[in-house]
Amino acid sequence: MVNLFSFIKDYLVDQEDGIRQLITWFLNLVMEEEALLQSCAQRYERTASRKASRNGYKPRTLLTKYGELELLKPQFREFPFETQVFEKYSRVEKSILAAVAESYLQGVSTRRVEKVMTALGIEGISASSVSRITKELDEKVEEFLSKPIEHEIPYLFVDATYLKVRDGLHYENKALFVVAGIRDDGLREILGVRLADSEDSLFWEDLFEDLKERELRGVKLVVSDGHKGIQKAVRESFIGSSWQMCHVHLIRQVLKKVPKKKQKEVSEKIKEALVDRQKLQDLIRELDNMGYKSAADTLEHFQYDVMNYMQFPQSHWRRIRTTNMMERTNKEIKRRSRVVGAFPNQESVLRLVVSILIDINEDWITGNRYIVIEQ
Repeated sequence: MVNLFSFIKDYLVDQEDGIRQLITWFLNLVMEEEALLQSCAQRYERTASRKASRNGYKPRTLLTKYGELELLKPQFREFPFETQVFEKYSRVEKSILAAVAESYLQGVSTRRVEKVMTALGIEGISASSVSRITKELDEKVEEFLSKPIEHEIPYLFVDATYLKVRDGLHYENKALFVVAGIRDDGLREILGVRLADSEDSLFWEDLFEDLKERELRGVKLVVSDGHKGIQKAVRESFIGSSWQMCHVHLIRQVLKKVPKKKQKEVSEKIKEALVDRQKLQDLIRELDNMGYKSAADTLEHFQYDVMNYMQFPQSHWRRIRTTNMMERTNKEIKRRSRVVGAFPNQESVLRLVVSILIDINEDWITGNRYIVIEQ
């Protein structure tokens, strides 16, 4: 049994080294569990169910943001041992490494970039090494973004996050749109991602057509923020479907146009009104009479697109009236992209984002049903 107190002591003496030791211990433990499952037996256990005999370990290094880890990979005599540790853990780390290294090689050698390079242990990385890593990641990106969509997707969600990307000699905040869906079996699946140069109906139509070419079908409701041109694109791309304005995004938009001291009161009134058309009409008039014309105009603009979720089973309503199911996705993208800061190009954005989305998608499609859909 491992003595966890020794890790705590190491951490108190040297935090970075303590974290490296803890991660090393944990990942070695994961591989031991994988070996047990693949061999169907404990080490040295005599049992008829055993499928393979152990053959020691093979040392492997894994580059992480905490430095290089020395791991012990179990070996079998009869067939190769397979582990998710190196692929799953290092995919995101590689994409961060590639983005930072690209910035460095392009001459963006700020103190921040150099500090991250040192933390990752890649001060002496060469252009050929970066090229090899980016090629490997680009293949993963292409594979994920072109895979066929096998299930019908009754509920489609689009959500955006904003990242700083280098464009020529300057940096711009660009919108990154992630598309996900709830499948006909009730599970969630990430379907696509795209970085936008502009938001108009042509952008959305092109995005939706790309998904349809990958066999997206069965869409009944599209849920998103009020992005420019998206309503028109939904009408033309998914005939017979409806567009739902995300309640959370709508409330945020309205509250921006209300004095801070009134925001809590107005927020509660909007929530009550979003389940009844007459209440919504009354609230629009009330806000106008209070002198909040801009807030009233925003509610009026989206009044016919905030209750479309109600045409579907009531047990689904809480899940399909907002884009909240994608909240963790955007938080994780933001968290991991802080290490990079500003991306050197659009390709580096997709390498990191898709690496993150692959991991989240694996959790979604192997997890619990998000909603129950009657067949």
